[in-house]
Amino acid sequence: MNDKLGFAIIGCGRISPKHVEGVINNYDQAKLVAVSDIVSEKMDKAINYFVDYIEESDELTGKIDSKQEIKKYQDYKELLEDDEIDIVTIATETGFHAEITIDALNAGKHVIVEKAIALSTEDADRMIETADQQGLKLAVCHQNRFNPTVQRLREALEEDRFGRLVHAVASIRWNRNDEYYNMDEWHGTLALDGGILMNQCIHNIDLLCWMMGDVERVTAETDTFLRDIETEDAGMAVVRFKSGAIGLIEGTVCVYPRNLEETFNIFGQQGTVRLAGIAMNEIMDWKFADGDEEEAEKMKEANYETDTVYGYGHNLLFGDMIEAVREDRKPLVDGREGKKAMELILAIYKSARTGQPIELPLGDYSTTTGVEIDE
Repeated sequence: MNDKLGFAIIGCGRISPKHVEGVINNYDQAKLVAVSDIVSEKMDKAINYFVDYIEESDELTGKIDSKQEIKKYQDYKELLEDDEIDIVTIATETGFHAEITIDALNAGKHVIVEKAIALSTEDADRMIETADQQGLKLAVCHQNRFNPTVQRLREALEEDRFGRLVHAVASIRWNRNDEYYNMDEWHGTLALDGGILMNQCIHNIDLLCWMMGDVERVTAETDTFLRDIETEDAGMAVVRFKSGAIGLIEGTVCVYPRNLEETFNIFGQQGTVRLAGIAMNEIMDWKFADGDEEEAEKMKEANYETDTVYGYGHNLLFGDMIEAVREDRKPLVDGREGKKAMELILAIYKSARTGQPIELPLGDYSTTTGVEIDE
């Protein structure tokens, strides 16, 4: 294996700068070899971001050659034939994730795929099975799991400091206006986007699944209130976990006039933790029966500032993937982990459509066929 793993980015749209940063900030282990997009100007924009990011950083000056050649492929299948590439990151529209991921795995490339892993349980299973068959790593971009604040919460859970878990609340109160949905043809579509729970809210729902464990059933309501889109723009769900605990999900992009907040709360017999901030980057409350105020203030040292809802977790997620490849272990958020939040969201959609509680695991279901099935 080379000293540095070769990365390629497929899809140079809105989220791709975080993938560029993920490679750059692991420069001792990774290098950006190529980018791919059907729109040539988007590839140029990604490469220019790579150059500007390095040249504007005193820390990176002299460590990375900002003028290095980065190959461009309009056809991602040609990119997959490039022997310099070890890991492919996929940042396309969600509806294309499964096809491109499976092609990349069959071409012998490890894969980091953006959330949501796919828009159907069948596609997610095919992606996971292909990675297993090829002996390759598949990671899903649920980068908030790597936030220092979230890691502190996870440690408290693993140490059983909460005692019996009672309930958890995931709230996403954001705004996505008509300008957002009109910027392209895929946002707000069933086939390529999947809805605001699948697109905007999935990171917080992923934390709910990771912290609270397996889901038993879900009851939900969704609707399209303000936006002229195929999917929902707001939704609420009550989740019963197999542990007996209850979860509440509130997701909306109808908040006026801009993003308000994203919060994640866990309440147990002997503990309460509340996370907030635009990227789950702040511990607001930290109270345990076996703790004190001094500990609470110390935990808040994990808080950090960010001006983006994406935070800085991609850097750590990319680093984890590099270690997983080198050490031949599972990534922290592998395909099976990445499927959990997506499957819960599909169950929410099914419950909202049928008016009935939905048991998990879900079986074969998707954002598109779910609308067409007459049960």
